[in-house]
Amino acid sequence: MKNIQRIVLAIALIAFLFPVFSAKAQKAAPDTVTAGIYVTSIHDINFKDKEYNINLWLWLKYKNKKFDFVKNLEIPQAKSFTTSYSTVDSTGGRIYLLMKLQCVMKDTWAINNFPFDKQKLRFSIENSQFDSKSLVFKADTLGEHFDKRFTLRGWTVDSLDITTGIKKYETAFGDESLPKPHTEYSNFKMRLQIDRDAMGLFWKMFLGMYVAFLIAYMCFYIHTDSIDSRFGLSVGALFAVIGNKYIVDSALPESTTFTLVDSLHGTTLLFILTVIICTAYSLRLVKLEKIDQAKRFDFLCAQVLLFAYLAVNAWLIYGANHMPVLATIK
Repeated sequence: MKNIQRIVLAIALIAFLFPVFSAKAQKAAPDTVTAGIYVTSIHDINFKDKEYNINLWLWLKYKNKKFDFVKNLEIPQAKSFTTSYSTVDSTGGRIYLLMKLQCVMKDTWAINNFPFDKQKLRFSIENSQFDSKSLVFKADTLGEHFDKRFTLRGWTVDSLDITTGIKKYETAFGDESLPKPHTEYSNFKMRLQIDRDAMGLFWKMFLGMYVAFLIAYMCFYIHTDSIDSRFGLSVGALFAVIGNKYIVDSALPESTTFTLVDSLHGTTLLFILTVIICTAYSLRLVKLEKIDQAKRFDFLCAQVLLFAYLAVNAWLIYGANHMPVLATIK
Protein backbone atom coordinates (compact mmCIF):
# COMPACT_ATOMS: atom_id res chain seq x y z
CA MET A 1 0.00 0.00 0.00
CA LYS A 2 2.87 2.33 0.83
CA ASN A 3 4.55 1.54 -2.48
CA ILE A 4 1.39 2.47 -4.36
CA GLN A 5 1.19 5.74 -2.45
CA ARG A 6 4.80 6.52 -3.32
CA ILE A 7 4.20 5.81 -7.00
CA VAL A 8 1.10 8.00 -7.03
CA LEU A 9 3.02 10.77 -5.26
CA ALA A 10 5.89 10.54 -7.74
CA ILE A 11 3.52 10.70 -10.71
CA ALA A 12 1.75 13.72 -9.22
CA LEU A 13 5.09 15.42 -8.60
CA ILE A 14 6.24 14.76 -12.18
CA ALA A 15 2.92 16.01 -13.55
CA PHE A 16 3.27 19.18 -11.46
CA LEU A 17 6.90 19.90 -12.40
CA PHE A 18 6.72 18.91 -16.09
CA PRO A 19 5.12 22.17 -17.28
CA VAL A 20 7.79 24.13 -15.38
CA PHE A 21 10.69 22.20 -16.94
CA SER A 22 8.99 22.29 -20.32
CA ALA A 23 8.61 26.06 -20.13
CA LYS A 24 12.28 26.45 -19.17
CA ALA A 25 13.35 24.20 -22.03
CA GLN A 26 11.32 26.21 -24.47
CA LYS A 27 12.73 29.41 -23.07
CA ALA A 28 16.29 28.11 -23.40
CA ALA A 29 15.85 27.34 -27.10
CA PRO A 30 16.08 30.59 -29.12
CA ASP A 31 13.89 31.21 -32.12
CA THR A 32 15.50 30.97 -35.55
CA VAL A 33 15.39 33.77 -38.11
CA THR A 34 16.28 32.80 -41.68
CA ALA A 35 17.97 35.73 -43.43
CA GLY A 36 18.97 36.30 -47.04
CA ILE A 37 20.51 39.13 -49.03
CA TYR A 38 20.81 40.30 -52.64
CA VAL A 39 23.10 43.24 -53.48
CA THR A 40 21.90 45.41 -56.36
CA SER A 41 24.61 48.10 -56.42
CA ILE A 42 27.70 49.46 -54.67
CA HIS A 43 28.76 53.01 -55.45
CA ASP A 44 30.45 56.16 -54.15
CA ILE A 45 33.42 54.31 -52.66
CA ASN A 46 35.17 57.08 -50.71
CA PHE A 47 38.70 56.22 -49.58
CA LYS A 48 39.36 59.50 -47.82
CA ASP A 49 36.25 59.31 -45.61
CA LYS A 50 36.35 55.50 -45.32
CA GLU A 51 32.79 54.91 -46.50
CA TYR A 52 30.73 53.57 -49.38
CA ASN A 53 27.07 53.25 -50.41
CA ILE A 54 25.31 49.95 -50.91
CA ASN A 55 21.78 49.12 -52.10
CA LEU A 56 20.40 45.68 -51.33
CA TRP A 57 17.37 43.51 -50.75
CA LEU A 58 17.09 41.84 -47.33
CA TRP A 59 14.53 39.21 -46.42
CA LEU A 60 13.79 37.64 -43.04
CA LYS A 61 11.58 34.66 -42.18
CA TYR A 62 10.56 33.94 -38.57
CA LYS A 63 7.60 33.03 -36.33
CA ASN A 64 7.98 35.29 -33.29
CA LYS A 65 6.03 38.48 -34.03
CA LYS A 66 7.79 40.31 -31.18
CA PHE A 67 11.02 40.46 -33.20
CA ASP A 68 9.55 43.23 -35.41
CA PHE A 69 12.58 43.82 -37.64
CA VAL A 70 10.89 46.81 -39.23
CA LYS A 71 11.55 48.74 -35.98
CA ASN A 72 14.34 46.67 -34.40
CA LEU A 73 16.73 46.21 -37.35
CA GLU A 74 20.28 47.14 -36.35
CA ILE A 75 23.17 47.56 -38.87
CA PRO A 76 26.29 48.10 -36.72
CA GLN A 77 28.64 49.24 -39.52
CA ALA A 78 26.15 51.66 -41.10
CA LYS A 79 26.68 55.40 -40.84
CA SER A 80 23.03 55.73 -41.88
CA PHE A 81 20.45 53.65 -43.69
CA THR A 82 16.96 54.07 -45.08
CA THR A 83 14.27 51.57 -45.97
CA SER A 84 12.91 52.53 -49.37
CA TYR A 85 10.51 49.58 -49.52
CA SER A 86 9.21 46.88 -47.17
CA THR A 87 6.45 44.28 -47.25
CA VAL A 88 5.26 41.79 -44.64
CA ASP A 89 3.45 38.50 -45.27
CA SER A 90 2.18 36.71 -42.14
CA THR A 91 0.25 33.85 -43.72
CA GLY A 92 0.75 30.29 -42.47
CA GLY A 93 1.81 31.34 -38.97
CA ARG A 94 5.18 32.63 -40.20
CA ILE A 95 6.29 36.17 -40.96
CA TYR A 96 8.06 36.89 -44.25
CA LEU A 97 9.62 40.37 -44.33
CA LEU A 98 11.18 41.79 -47.50
CA MET A 99 13.04 45.11 -47.35
CA LYS A 100 15.06 47.24 -49.75
CA LEU A 101 17.81 49.10 -47.94
CA GLN A 102 20.00 52.00 -48.97
CA CYS A 103 22.99 52.21 -46.62
CA VAL A 104 25.99 54.47 -46.15
CA MET A 105 28.57 52.11 -44.66
CA LYS A 106 31.70 52.92 -42.65
CA ASP A 107 34.60 50.55 -43.07
CA THR A 108 38.38 50.31 -42.89
CA TRP A 109 40.45 50.11 -46.07
CA ALA A 110 43.51 47.99 -46.74
CA ILE A 111 45.68 50.52 -48.60
CA ASN A 112 49.12 48.91 -48.23
CA ASN A 113 49.04 47.79 -51.88
CA PHE A 114 47.08 50.72 -53.33
CA PRO A 115 46.29 50.99 -56.24
CA PHE A 116 46.65 47.20 -56.63
CA ASP A 117 44.41 46.68 -53.62
CA LYS A 118 41.70 44.16 -52.84
CA GLN A 119 39.00 45.26 -50.42
CA LYS A 120 36.57 43.30 -48.25
CA LEU A 121 33.32 45.18 -47.68
CA ARG A 122 31.32 44.16 -44.61
CA PHE A 123 27.62 44.24 -43.90
CA SER A 124 25.89 42.73 -40.87
CA ILE A 125 22.53 42.96 -39.12
CA GLU A 126 21.30 42.33 -35.58
CA ASN A 127 18.05 42.69 -33.68
CA SER A 128 18.41 45.57 -31.23
CA GLN A 129 15.89 44.15 -28.71
CA PHE A 130 16.59 40.39 -28.56
CA ASP A 131 19.94 38.83 -27.73
CA SER A 132 21.28 35.41 -28.74
CA LYS A 133 19.30 33.68 -25.96
CA SER A 134 16.09 34.61 -27.75
CA LEU A 135 17.11 34.87 -31.41
CA VAL A 136 19.63 33.21 -33.71
CA PHE A 137 20.13 33.75 -37.43
CA LYS A 138 20.27 31.14 -40.15
CA ALA A 139 21.64 32.08 -43.58
CA ASP A 140 19.54 31.57 -46.70
CA THR A 141 22.23 30.41 -49.16
CA LEU A 142 19.99 29.55 -52.12
CA GLY A 143 20.60 31.39 -55.38
CA GLU A 144 22.89 34.31 -56.17
CA HIS A 145 23.59 37.06 -53.66
CA PHE A 146 24.54 39.93 -55.95
CA ASP A 147 23.63 41.24 -59.38
CA LYS A 148 26.53 40.39 -61.69
CA ARG A 149 25.37 43.06 -64.14
CA PHE A 150 25.60 45.99 -61.76
CA THR A 151 28.27 48.57 -62.51
CA LEU A 152 31.05 48.98 -59.98
CA ARG A 153 33.29 51.32 -61.91
CA GLY A 154 36.96 50.52 -61.56
CA TRP A 155 36.34 47.32 -59.60
CA THR A 156 35.42 43.69 -60.19
CA VAL A 157 33.51 41.50 -57.73
CA ASP A 158 35.62 38.53 -56.67
CA SER A 159 33.31 36.78 -54.20
CA LEU A 160 30.43 37.26 -51.77
CA ASP A 161 30.07 35.13 -48.63
CA ILE A 162 27.23 35.12 -46.12
CA THR A 163 27.56 33.64 -42.64
CA THR A 164 26.03 33.90 -39.18
CA GLY A 165 27.69 34.32 -35.82
CA ILE A 166 27.59 35.79 -32.33
CA LYS A 167 28.68 39.36 -31.57
CA LYS A 168 29.91 39.87 -28.02
CA TYR A 169 29.49 43.15 -26.17
CA GLU A 170 31.35 43.64 -22.91
CA THR A 171 28.53 45.72 -21.42
CA ALA A 172 25.12 45.09 -19.89
CA PHE A 173 23.64 48.21 -21.56
CA GLY A 174 22.47 49.33 -18.11
CA ASP A 175 20.65 46.09 -17.25
CA GLU A 176 21.35 45.59 -13.52
CA SER A 177 19.80 42.11 -13.52
CA LEU A 178 22.78 40.68 -15.40
CA PRO A 179 25.51 39.22 -13.13
CA LYS A 180 28.32 40.75 -15.24
CA PRO A 181 28.56 43.34 -18.03
CA HIS A 182 28.47 40.91 -20.94
CA THR A 183 25.83 40.39 -23.63
CA GLU A 184 25.75 38.44 -26.87
CA TYR A 185 23.70 39.12 -29.99
CA SER A 186 23.28 36.85 -32.98
CA ASN A 187 24.17 38.47 -36.29
CA PHE A 188 23.88 37.80 -40.00
CA LYS A 189 27.01 38.81 -41.94
CA MET A 190 27.96 39.44 -45.54
CA ARG A 191 31.52 39.84 -46.81
CA LEU A 192 32.06 41.08 -50.37
CA GLN A 193 35.55 41.03 -51.86
CA ILE A 194 36.25 43.43 -54.71
CA ASP A 195 39.42 43.77 -56.79
CA ARG A 196 40.51 47.06 -58.32
CA ASP A 197 41.19 47.40 -62.06
CA ALA A 198 44.43 49.17 -61.28
CA MET A 199 46.56 49.76 -64.37
CA GLY A 200 44.76 52.86 -65.66
CA LEU A 201 44.71 54.45 -62.19
CA PHE A 202 48.34 53.46 -61.60
CA TRP A 203 49.64 55.33 -64.65
CA LYS A 204 47.37 58.26 -63.93
CA MET A 205 48.82 58.65 -60.44
CA PHE A 206 52.47 57.74 -61.02
CA LEU A 207 53.23 58.93 -64.55
CA GLY A 208 54.41 62.30 -63.22
CA MET A 209 56.76 60.55 -60.79
CA TYR A 210 58.34 58.44 -63.53
CA VAL A 211 58.71 61.43 -65.87
CA ALA A 212 60.47 63.30 -63.05
CA PHE A 213 62.91 60.42 -62.58
CA LEU A 214 63.62 60.25 -66.33
CA ILE A 215 64.33 63.99 -66.35
CA ALA A 216 66.86 63.49 -63.55
CA TYR A 217 68.25 60.42 -65.31
CA MET A 218 68.86 62.38 -68.53
CA CYS A 219 71.48 64.39 -66.62
CA PHE A 220 73.95 61.59 -67.36
CA TYR A 221 73.67 62.38 -71.09
CA ILE A 222 74.26 66.13 -70.72
CA HIS A 223 77.81 67.23 -71.43
CA THR A 224 79.97 67.58 -68.35
CA ASP A 225 80.54 71.28 -69.16
CA SER A 226 76.85 71.99 -68.40
CA ILE A 227 77.13 70.96 -64.79
CA ASP A 228 74.74 73.66 -63.57
CA SER A 229 71.98 72.37 -65.85
CA ARG A 230 72.51 68.85 -64.55
CA PHE A 231 72.10 69.95 -60.95
CA GLY A 232 69.09 72.10 -61.79
CA LEU A 233 67.23 69.27 -63.53
CA SER A 234 67.92 66.82 -60.71
CA VAL A 235 66.77 69.18 -57.96
CA GLY A 236 63.66 70.11 -59.96
CA ALA A 237 62.83 66.42 -60.43
CA LEU A 238 63.27 65.87 -56.70
CA PHE A 239 60.66 68.48 -55.82
CA ALA A 240 58.34 67.19 -58.58
CA VAL A 241 58.30 63.73 -56.98
CA ILE A 242 57.60 65.22 -53.54
CA GLY A 243 54.69 67.21 -55.00
CA ASN A 244 53.32 64.11 -56.73
CA LYS A 245 53.39 62.22 -53.43
CA TYR A 246 51.41 64.92 -51.63
CA ILE A 247 48.77 64.83 -54.37
CA VAL A 248 48.40 61.04 -54.16
CA ASP A 249 48.35 61.05 -50.34
CA SER A 250 45.55 63.62 -50.32
CA ALA A 251 43.22 61.03 -51.89
CA LEU A 252 44.01 58.32 -49.33
CA PRO A 253 43.19 57.88 -45.64
CA GLU A 254 46.00 58.30 -43.16
CA SER A 255 48.06 55.18 -42.54
CA THR A 256 50.76 54.34 -40.01
CA THR A 257 52.20 51.59 -42.22
CA PHE A 258 54.60 51.93 -45.16
CA THR A 259 52.41 51.51 -48.24
CA LEU A 260 53.22 50.83 -51.89
CA VAL A 261 52.70 54.54 -52.60
CA ASP A 262 55.34 55.38 -49.99
CA SER A 263 57.70 52.70 -51.31
CA LEU A 264 57.52 53.87 -54.94
CA HIS A 265 57.95 57.54 -54.10
CA GLY A 266 60.68 56.80 -51.54
CA THR A 267 62.58 54.65 -54.04
CA THR A 268 62.34 57.37 -56.69
CA LEU A 269 63.57 60.04 -54.27
CA LEU A 270 66.55 57.88 -53.27
CA PHE A 271 67.50 57.23 -56.89
CA ILE A 272 67.24 60.93 -57.78
CA LEU A 273 69.42 61.68 -54.75
CA THR A 274 71.88 59.10 -56.08
CA VAL A 275 71.86 60.89 -59.44
CA ILE A 276 72.74 64.15 -57.64
CA ILE A 277 75.56 62.43 -55.73
CA CYS A 278 76.92 60.91 -58.96
CA THR A 279 76.72 64.31 -60.65
CA ALA A 280 78.68 65.86 -57.78
CA TYR A 281 81.40 63.21 -58.13
CA SER A 282 81.47 63.72 -61.90
CA LEU A 283 81.91 67.45 -61.28
CA ARG A 284 84.89 66.67 -59.03
CA LEU A 285 86.48 64.62 -61.81
CA VAL A 286 85.96 67.50 -64.23
CA LYS A 287 87.61 69.93 -61.80
CA LEU A 288 90.58 67.53 -61.70
CA GLU A 289 90.62 67.64 -65.53
CA LYS A 290 89.75 63.94 -65.82
CA ILE A 291 87.17 64.48 -68.57
CA ASP A 292 87.35 61.00 -70.08
CA GLN A 293 87.07 59.36 -66.67
CA ALA A 294 84.04 61.54 -65.88
CA LYS A 295 82.34 60.47 -69.13
CA ARG A 296 82.96 56.77 -68.38
CA PHE A 297 81.65 57.26 -64.87
CA ASP A 298 78.48 58.92 -66.17
CA PHE A 299 77.89 56.14 -68.68
CA LEU A 300 78.37 53.42 -66.05
CA CYS A 301 76.07 55.14 -63.55
CA ALA A 302 73.40 55.62 -66.22
CA GLN A 303 73.23 51.90 -67.00
CA VAL A 304 73.43 50.65 -63.41
CA LEU A 305 70.90 53.13 -61.97
CA LEU A 306 68.35 52.58 -64.75
CA PHE A 307 68.52 48.80 -64.40
CA ALA A 308 68.35 48.96 -60.59
CA TYR A 309 65.42 51.43 -60.64
CA LEU A 310 63.39 49.30 -63.06
CA ALA A 311 64.16 46.14 -61.08
CA VAL A 312 63.11 47.63 -57.72
CA ASN A 313 59.90 49.04 -59.19
CA ALA A 314 59.04 45.74 -60.86
CA TRP A 315 59.63 43.86 -57.60
CA LEU A 316 57.46 46.26 -55.56
CA ILE A 317 54.59 46.22 -58.09
CA TYR A 318 54.73 42.43 -58.49
CA GLY A 319 54.61 41.99 -54.71
CA ALA A 320 51.58 44.27 -54.43
CA ASN A 321 49.75 42.38 -57.18
CA HIS A 322 50.32 38.99 -55.58
CA MET A 323 49.84 39.92 -51.93
CA PRO A 324 46.82 38.07 -50.45
CA VAL A 325 44.13 40.27 -48.92
CA LEU A 326 43.52 39.86 -45.19
CA ALA A 327 40.00 39.24 -43.95
CA THR A 328 38.58 42.20 -42.06
CA ILE A 329 35.26 40.70 -40.99
CA LYS A 330 34.77 39.56 -37.42
